[in-house]
Amino acid sequence: MAVDIPDDLIETYRKAERVVVLTGAGVSAESGVPTFREAQSGLWAQYDPRELATPQAFVRNPRLVWEWYAWRRELIQRARPNLAHYALVDLEQATPHFLLITQNIDGFHWLAGSRDMLELHGNIARTKCFDEGHRVDGWPQSDEIPPRCPRCRSLLRPDVVWFGEGIPEHALRAAFEATRQCQVFMAIGTSAVVQPAAQLPLLAKRAGARIIEINPEQTAISLLADWSLRGSAAQVLPALVRALGFPTTAIDGARQSETAQGRDT
Repeated sequence: MAVDIPDDLIETYRKAERVVVLTGAGVSAESGVPTFREAQSGLWAQYDPRELATPQAFVRNPRLVWEWYAWRRELIQRARPNLAHYALVDLEQATPHFLLITQNIDGFHWLAGSRDMLELHGNIARTKCFDEGHRVDGWPQSDEIPPRCPRCRSLLRPDVVWFGEGIPEHALRAAFEATRQCQVFMAIGTSAVVQPAAQLPLLAKRAGARIIEINPEQTAISLLADWSLRGSAAQVLPALVRALGFPTTAIDGARQSETAQGRDT
């Protein structure tokens, strides 16, 4: 599919010194990761995910919640970053001041090579304890599910933000500060209905930033956007990088890896 990138968008981005990008579930969905609100399958079809992703659910049945997140980790481990993730790496390398803010918890931005980034909702691959919030990289082998924190003996949980919990203050403060200072704000694969991330496009607009939306569908952000590029992030973002004349090192590396894997199968 050919992607039309407007000339005035290209000119605006090239002049920008500070760019902030917000990504949502639409970017991960292109890697084959089910979005949070999609129907569960198999054993988990009987559960509403919004009733499992809460501190109250963990207190009631910690084993159930732990095993649900273990299942979700398995789904994520079967997938891999897509071209949208790699295109954002190339944009970061070519932009003087670039911050990626993601609502996704799969860690694919890290795997692709993004580094100046805020994971607002945490990362499913990380673990912390329920009582004290200690980050835990490993724990003694045990039959107990969930295992316990080696430091305080509290039950372990995924290091993600549950319903009813606040985003870490330092991450939120950094996201708001960068958004106020940016000249270009990009919203990719997100409808921005979940607070407080939903405030960011409006904050950017009020501060005078130009807004670029990349999404197959119209969203609330479309009303604010200076440009709405309709299409999947994996199609639009590589086209944008090329239209800007930026190096496509990460994109080309991903394509070469896909080709090599195709030869090996």
